[in-house]
Formats: sequence, C-alpha cells, structure tokens
Amino acid sequence: MTNTGMKGARSAAAALAFAAILGLTACGPSTSNFPGQPTGKGGPNNPTGEQQRESIFGEDGLKLFGGGSSGDDQGSGIGVNSFLWRASLDTIAFMPLASADPFGGVIITDWYQDPKTPGERFKVTVYILDRRLRADGVKVAVFRQTRAENGTGEWVDAAVTMATPMQIENAILVRARQLRISTIEATESR
Repeated sequence: MTNTGMKGARSAAAALAFAAILGLTACGPSTSNFPGQPTGKGGPNNPTGEQQRESIFGEDGLKLFGGGSSGDDQGSGIGVNSFLWRASLDTIAFMPLASADPFGGVIITDWYQDPKTPGERFKVTVYILDRRLRADGVKVAVFRQTRAENGTGEWVDAAVTMATPMQIENAILVRARQLRISTIEATESR
C-alpha cells in the first residue's frame, strides 16, 4: 500500500472513531428543559420531590392481592371491580371461556349448546365498566345462533330477546352483592 493510501485509511478510521464517540456522547443524560419538565436535576426518568414518576398502572401502582384500605369498593388491584369480576365468572361458569381480561374487564365465552335444546347455541360477552360496585358497572351482550332449516346444518344468527342480557346482568349484580357482604362479614368477625 502506498503512503497516500495509508493516510486515507487512517483518516477514514479517525473519522469513523470520531463519529462513534460523537454518537455515544449523544446517548448521555440531557440537560435540556422541555415543557412540563421541572428545572434542575430531575426529569421524567429521575423524578425529584416536585414531580412523581408516572406509571402505566396508575397512581396506586399494581396491586394483585389487595392492598391498603382505601375505603372504596375497588377490591383487589385488577383493572375493574373485583366483586363484579368474580360474580361475572361465577354467573357464566357453565359456559366455556374463550377469553378473560381482568385489566380490561372483558369476559368472552365460547359457544354453549344446552343439551335440552340441540338446535340453538349461545355466546356471551361481559363488559365490566367501572372499578366501583355499581348497577351500571356491568354490561352483557348475548349472541344466539340456530341450525339452518335447509338441511345443511349450518349455524345462522338469530335474535335475542332484550330481557336475556338484562337477566344475566341482574344475576351478576346479585352475586356481586353476596360476595361483598360475605367479605364485609369476614373482616368484621376477625
């Protein structure tokens, strides 16, 4: 290699090393101030006494097995009211579960066919809408299908009476109330 070629290779290596050092120093802590960021040493990842660190689990954090007694009807630290959640699972326990999301408050069953009525099947979706035990904290959607009469045996969507989802909602609320009362009685007897 000639003398000029070696100088070119050295300057290319020096430029590459300089770029690497410049890139690594850019990854260091920032002293910039952004709107909503307190001045001084704190930042979103290093909070000061002025600013609390934000969490994806909310102000109280994640509580899986209960927690402090805040005096409300929240139950455990799942995303919805624990009494409504448990009551929903108890009420539709005879149906096979397809999905259950305790943080989003959605329970979806698979199709259930009652042995007494082989020509129809049902599917239920329960939405728990609140962290408090309230009458409007649960919503139920019921889907019904019947066998086609054309002899193909295919399932066809069918209408559901408006009373059916309301009856399931009422059963869930009654069971949630029973669970809450039994929890209160258990804590008072200690």
